[in-house]
Amino acid sequence: MADQVTDCVLHEVSDGLATITLNRPDARNALNTEIKVALRDALRSAAADSAVRAVLLTATGPAFCVGQDLKEHLGKLTEARESGSGNALSTVKEHYNPIVRALTEMPKPVVAGVNGVAAGAGFGLALACDYRVVADTAAFNTSFAGVALTADSGVSWTLPRLIGQSRAADLLLFPRSISAQDASELGIVNRLVPAADLAAEATAVARALASGPTVAYAALKESLAYSAAHTLQEALEKEDELQTKAGISEDHAIAVQAFLDKERPKYVGR
Repeated sequence: MADQVTDCVLHEVSDGLATITLNRPDARNALNTEIKVALRDALRSAAADSAVRAVLLTATGPAFCVGQDLKEHLGKLTEARESGSGNALSTVKEHYNPIVRALTEMPKPVVAGVNGVAAGAGFGLALACDYRVVADTAAFNTSFAGVALTADSGVSWTLPRLIGQSRAADLLLFPRSISAQDASELGIVNRLVPAADLAAEATAVARALASGPTVAYAALKESLAYSAAHTLQEALEKEDELQTKAGISEDHAIAVQAFLDKERPKYVGR
């Protein structure tokens, strides 16, 4: 079933997988207001759709996403200065924060298929996903300090958790292009593939997750996020709470029976 949100964000649901595609290739998928609103709404729709068991976030053209559309941003800066009021960066609260929360709090796994450069907020989108399949021709750049801004789109939270505080500070203070190979060595990339194989590999990974134990995946996402800001004792208590939920799921019963029958489980996502 295809559900095209706008021309700049494509949304298709098939066999439990929602594929959400950034589609401003001529602008290297720069994030103007239209694409941000459409992406936010598509992610919220996928989160609420019981037929969706995994999400693939990818893009058309040579770039994954180069971040904020600076042409649009310059207009908002000029308007704010001339009017003496308003906030040219209200997009952080209105768009980036809801998008990142939709990705990280999605009760199902999200795969990023990174086909090209991911910079600034585009880097943030990739980092907010649970699993990154990356073309060997892609590159990453924090970009923020390069335009005299601080991190947004969750990068201050996601990046140090992936690569450590010191390396994150280095990439943020001295923004530069990091090759896919270097990003893989840093721990940013989960699976590095030839560019020609990116679409097929990212889809295969996402489809494998879409056929998996959805309740368990949601609990794993929640437990990882929770443990990042809580004590061991609190994390143990959260594990107990989440394991109780996973333990009464239909998929757990299916898995146990399949193990005893020496068969592969066929999960239903409940």
